[in-house]
Amino acid sequence: MKNVNIGMYKSLIMRSLSIIFLFFFALNLTFAQGERTPELDQGMQLFKNNCGSCHAKNMKAKMTGPALAGVEERWEDKDKLRSWIRNSAAFLATGDEYANNLFQEYGGSVMTNFPNLTDTEIDNILGYINAVAVTGAYPPKTGDAVAVAGGGETKGGSNTLMYGILALILAILSMVLARIVANLNHMQKVKAGLPAPARQTMWQIVTGSSVVGMLIFAFVIWGGYQTVNNAIDLGRTQGYAPTQPIKFSHETHAGLHEIDCQYCHDGARRSKHSVIPAANTCMNCHKAIEKGSEYGTAELTKIFASIGYNPEDNTYIKDYDKMSEEDIKKVYTKWIGDNYMEEANDGKAEEDKMTKLDNDGEELVAEQWQGILTALTHQDGKGMGVDDKIQGPINWTRIHNLPDHVYFNHAQHVTVGKQECQTCHGPVEEMKLLAQYAPLSMGWCVNCHRETKVDFGNEYYASFKNMHEEMKEGKRSGVTVEDIGGIECQKCHY
Repeated sequence: MKNVNIGMYKSLIMRSLSIIFLFFFALNLTFAQGERTPELDQGMQLFKNNCGSCHAKNMKAKMTGPALAGVEERWEDKDKLRSWIRNSAAFLATGDEYANNLFQEYGGSVMTNFPNLTDTEIDNILGYINAVAVTGAYPPKTGDAVAVAGGGETKGGSNTLMYGILALILAILSMVLARIVANLNHMQKVKAGLPAPARQTMWQIVTGSSVVGMLIFAFVIWGGYQTVNNAIDLGRTQGYAPTQPIKFSHETHAGLHEIDCQYCHDGARRSKHSVIPAANTCMNCHKAIEKGSEYGTAELTKIFASIGYNPEDNTYIKDYDKMSEEDIKKVYTKWIGDNYMEEANDGKAEEDKMTKLDNDGEELVAEQWQGILTALTHQDGKGMGVDDKIQGPINWTRIHNLPDHVYFNHAQHVTVGKQECQTCHGPVEEMKLLAQYAPLSMGWCVNCHRETKVDFGNEYYASFKNMHEEMKEGKRSGVTVEDIGGIECQKCHY
């Protein structure tokens, strides 16, 4: 080692360490970005501008329009699919069997025409649909590769193990190089005739001031990142799905029975609020349907008890608000018990039928009555000392709640903007327990206004004459909400 240029070796080691670190960092960024292409980027933008209001963004759920995953396979002939997208009404007139069946399946809803889309643009939209359907997101998650429009294998996989192995290799290599640097320092001082310090052990190197300082710095960066993210999420309740006093299933009502959202939430088309439907709205159907398909009498009896409807004789109880809890209990426990015995006696010979409740029946009646008490009793007069009462409005737990300084008008979006409820509330027709689908953040709303094209055939937009002229002359392909002032501060905050 006499002729060893120790300084040169130290410099070489440090450079190697830096290069390895940068390589690992770049590799991480590359995989984190996933497979992006200009074609899929354009397809994503076109989908958001033209298709996103009617078709689920995960491509696998039904909304106003069908789930789009596998749409090319279902149509088989891509030229027919392109014609359908450009002008569905004209294509239906050709008598195509699949198109007409699809049209009937969705209740005769006419799809918006997109005559300006080129074949390439349509293919890019289809490529984007395929990418999202396979990988779950675009840009794809780490390590996922996606098929570009026009075919090709689609592969996916997680690189978590690879990252772990690379991180371990890098950590071991760093410690080895640090040990080599320490030894070279020792040798350099010996060669120079200086007092040589004791050689550091691996533990001393790992717990040294440099390593500890670097870890503290990394912790501060990580802590700052988490603090900012959590501060941004403060007050947001995306995914919030509280248990309600009555197990109302949107999956059953909006999905299975296809009840239109605005039948119950009729305020959405004419006012700022969509309104929570009153129990009388429920009774429009449940005077005839007195037992639920899943819970039997358990949940519907709560509705009857809240408004004083007696399902035994199909009448509303007179002076119900003055009845005691004990008298109310007699009415509804009798109804629950009679239904239990009716189901238990179904198909039995007359001599084998039960004439009074057995132990299972008594337990069922007691359980359902307790459910009524838990769901409905509330302080009348807002807790001003009046006794708890069963009679009164059902206390639903609110899910979607914007800050007080935000103005949002349902009618403006539903009646004027022609937005489907699922745009903001997600596929409610698939939700057994309703949950908040969207973040409802300012950024989410602003991005929607920037990307959503306005249906300029709507009479509400007749006053925008210049924009109508520009569209006729081909100077504009469309008008977004942003173009008509949709992101001005005063629109939502005033």
